[in-house]
Amino acid sequence: MFSGFYTALAGLLLLPLLLRLACPYFFGDLRFFLTMAWMSQRVRSYSARTPPRTILEVFRQRARRTPRKPLVLFREEVHTYGQVDKRSSQVARALRQHAGLQQGDCLALFLGNEPAYLWIWLGLAKLGCAMACLNCNIRAKSLLHCFQCSGAKVLLAAPEFKAAVEEILPALKEENVRVFYLSRTSDTKGVDSFIDKLEVVSDEPIPHSWRSNVTSKTPAMYIYTSGTTGATLALRSKFSASQFWVDCRKYNVTVIQYIGEVLRYLCNVPKKDSDGDHRVRIAIGNGLRADVWREFVRRFGDIRILEFYAATEGNVGFFNYTGKVGAVGRVNYFHKKIIRYELIRYDVEKDEPVRDENGYCIRVPKGEAGLLICKITQFSPFSGYAGAKSQTEKKKLTNVFQKGDLYFNSGDLLMVDQDNFIYFHDRVGDTFRWKGENVATTEVADIFGLIDFVQEVNVYGVPVPGHEGRIGMASIRLKEGCEFNGEQIYRHVVDYLPNYARPRFVRIQDAIEITATFKHRKVQLMEEGFNPAVIRDGLYFLDDKEKTYMPMTQDIYNAINNNSLKL
Repeated sequence: MFSGFYTALAGLLLLPLLLRLACPYFFGDLRFFLTMAWMSQRVRSYSARTPPRTILEVFRQRARRTPRKPLVLFREEVHTYGQVDKRSSQVARALRQHAGLQQGDCLALFLGNEPAYLWIWLGLAKLGCAMACLNCNIRAKSLLHCFQCSGAKVLLAAPEFKAAVEEILPALKEENVRVFYLSRTSDTKGVDSFIDKLEVVSDEPIPHSWRSNVTSKTPAMYIYTSGTTGATLALRSKFSASQFWVDCRKYNVTVIQYIGEVLRYLCNVPKKDSDGDHRVRIAIGNGLRADVWREFVRRFGDIRILEFYAATEGNVGFFNYTGKVGAVGRVNYFHKKIIRYELIRYDVEKDEPVRDENGYCIRVPKGEAGLLICKITQFSPFSGYAGAKSQTEKKKLTNVFQKGDLYFNSGDLLMVDQDNFIYFHDRVGDTFRWKGENVATTEVADIFGLIDFVQEVNVYGVPVPGHEGRIGMASIRLKEGCEFNGEQIYRHVVDYLPNYARPRFVRIQDAIEITATFKHRKVQLMEEGFNPAVIRDGLYFLDDKEKTYMPMTQDIYNAINNNSLKL
């Protein structure tokens, strides 16, 4: 009897070791799942409260507990929790009094990186209003479109964006939109100032009755591009690779947030003896190539990289909790029991999932890239896009594995290796990523279509050695009897497109091919890229110095490839 007991006891004691040998990631997977489950339960309990425990309530609690603790560090300025709390209360009062905002309304903010961004958002939250975060790089039609999508009643803009505001002001006035500059005065007819009004109202706490209808499902923010905030936050107006570590030392930064392109920029800065002189211990972000990952850690020290995959509107995400270089996460047995995601075969030429003889989608095997989809359930809901019902419907896939099922289409190709690690592969469809920004090819094509000598245009992204994402390229067909004008097209794209969305290459074609479903063929064009030795069509390069699209040469091509010509 005792022999059997000790044998069983020994087996139990050896079980963790056997599991670690047979399933080396078992305990890591289990720990990650339990952590996520605990966090999800906390979020649900916060949502069930009356009133709900929102980010605003967490902030107000911190402000009461540690009013003198720095929240935002900006240049030589230090803004504490208490100061931001009071300033945001002034924002709420001024917007209610002078802009007529009430809970449920929306304000669009057209502002660069500065502390005011934070207290304006918190002020709106105190009113129960949403904030639409407009990308400060967009202009004209794109700016107006993003504003209108949000349903905002008020536009608050930085005075340095005066020209962009005045360009769309007539359209805003037709819709009775109130427009303010974040300044003490305004010399634009129809645009009021805001700072002067902000400074004369009380900074006393805002009564809860002003946001009494807020629930856990009330929109707090409409986001058009990626971004995060932290606890104490060190902020800079514009990213500077040469000053990055200087700022980290200056503000005693311990955690940094990145997109892959940012870390690549840091690795390209000339080496210094002070490269390892900092307190940064964690880097959180996404889009980091494996080679840049290794170089960053080798050069700047033992910094823990926490790579993840997610999308603001998506219903599935991954987190690289094991630290596997190059991966965005791993297939977690426990996680997948609740979040039902799959990788399915995708035809990039037809820009649609591949279906079998019964009309159902096909799962890809390990080692093959596939389209990430996730079943829409109560645990993984998909809310869609504000003011864009048709775009919301396009992101849904039906009859995927059985009749009537419903999945979210991520628009991204991922791959799972034999050890169940997940890797990002590419974007599909009409979007590509460059300089950390998403570029919609249809929007760029619409802008090109306004040029008087352009008959048809096909916009796509092409890879560039040593760079993240894909750079913009446009294949165009000229109107009969017209000639290409590099200076005119340069002026047009600079006027209407932000820098990251301007196609750096233009290819002239006699005919633009389409697929059987009347979509532009892009795969072969993307593969041919911008190599003048391969392309026999007319090929042009955007030259900011000469302010024109100039003929592409082999020398330009070589300079781009060896990174001596900056894009």
